[in-house]
Amino acid sequence: MARSRVAGTGSPSELSAVPAAHAVLDGRWLVRGRDGRLTAYAGAAGGLLRWTETRPGGPEWTGPEFFPAPGVEDLSLVQGADGYVHFFGRRLKGQGQGAFPKVVHAIQYQTGRPPTEWRSVGNPHGRVERAVHMGSPVAAVSASGTVYVLVRNAGGGVCMRREDKRGAWLPWEDLRGGGGQDGLAAAALQSGRIEVLVTGNGCALHWSQTSNDGDMERRPNLQVSPAPGSATVLETGPDRVTFYWTDLATGTVQAYRPGGWVIPMGSSPAEGRHAVARTLIDGYDCTVLAHRAVDGSVVLAACGTESEHAGVWWSLTGESSTHQPALALDARGRVVLAVIGAAGELRIARQGQGPGLALEQAVAV
Repeated sequence: MARSRVAGTGSPSELSAVPAAHAVLDGRWLVRGRDGRLTAYAGAAGGLLRWTETRPGGPEWTGPEFFPAPGVEDLSLVQGADGYVHFFGRRLKGQGQGAFPKVVHAIQYQTGRPPTEWRSVGNPHGRVERAVHMGSPVAAVSASGTVYVLVRNAGGGVCMRREDKRGAWLPWEDLRGGGGQDGLAAAALQSGRIEVLVTGNGCALHWSQTSNDGDMERRPNLQVSPAPGSATVLETGPDRVTFYWTDLATGTVQAYRPGGWVIPMGSSPAEGRHAVARTLIDGYDCTVLAHRAVDGSVVLAACGTESEHAGVWWSLTGESSTHQPALALDARGRVVLAVIGAAGELRIARQGQGPGLALEQAVAV
């Protein structure tokens, strides 16, 4: 694949004045690399922060390290099966009313390595009066390693750009649709297919592929009303997904599998995406969910995978945040909850050794 050269992180004096985290990246901002180590990311003034486990399973971490990304906003990330972490954002070219927004892209190839330079992926619109309405980028990586980036376009539909087999970007594709809002949800399944959900006006727009790296096909609108930016996608069965979101009318969590019924799950989430993970708990296949409640407290729940109808019990974690949390499994298979604290610090809580999903007390990194 054609890739960019690696950019440095600055001098030691620059690294000593690391800014505090002021935002989390959209997507799964806590990821596990091919070497088993977890890495967490956050947005900071003028760039990106990164914390990295010193060895698989922890508990020690290094960081935060600061990587400049001047002018890059609306940061999101996605990790492929190869372990590469892809960062996307929006950057304005020019100033004033003629400033033209473009999607930009950088890659971290290995745990602990610096990301590459930011390179432009462009804008699906050629005229600035339409280009300025491009939404925030969201991405997915198929089983073949093909990277897809999607944005809401000026007409409220979705445009997508993907890499070819050599890593070069193919032209933008218009997936059509209308009335879509920012905060797309996208995920790649183990089969390689991509699933996309977009909040619309009184509905949700749905696209999926029929085969690995095939055409993205429009599915019938879902007659549901997710709160913008709240939806998350999880593969919960062989080539089968469950969408989780916050219902706009009731303010509660809902689950939905295409072809099934909407399942209410309770709780009262604040804005932001739900964090989801799938793991074995006491030998049972379970789905773990976490989000920030309306009072800022972080809550956690687990249920049998695809058994949300049996009931879900939400528990306080003892943590609070102004940002959405993240979930991942560490090298020992333990559930790890990550939050950004009030001072911009990373806080980590791991699953304890006892039965169930009891988390140990969170520690600041």
